[in-house]
Amino acid sequence: MTESSPAAPTVERNDARHRYEILVDGKRAGLTAYRDRGEQRVFFHTEVDDAFAGQGLAARLVEYALTDVRDLGMRIVPVCPYVAKFLKKHDEFADITDPVTPEVLAWLDTQLG
Repeated sequence: MTESSPAAPTVERNDARHRYEILVDGKRAGLTAYRDRGEQRVFFHTEVDDAFAGQGLAARLVEYALTDVRDLGMRIVPVCPYVAKFLKKHDEFADITDPVTPEVLAWLDTQLG
């Protein structure tokens, strides 16, 4: 009798819903949401479902998302507290990170309604 190990989590960018999603066994386990402002990708919310907490999924998700932003030639604006905390520990993204300004926050408010 062989036990199948769970599939490795996968991350996908869902442009239609403005977010990156991390999937475990094909089920969405978490997401990080963004809006694009010119060349900036403004991250404003990250969550992992309680059932998947403590597995390092948020870090894997955010690292994928930020790497994708770099590959797209864009810049990161970390409004989301989790993304901001991640960036403090990962200075390899410092060169493409922009500060969160009142203008960005006001713009984000209009985007999110």
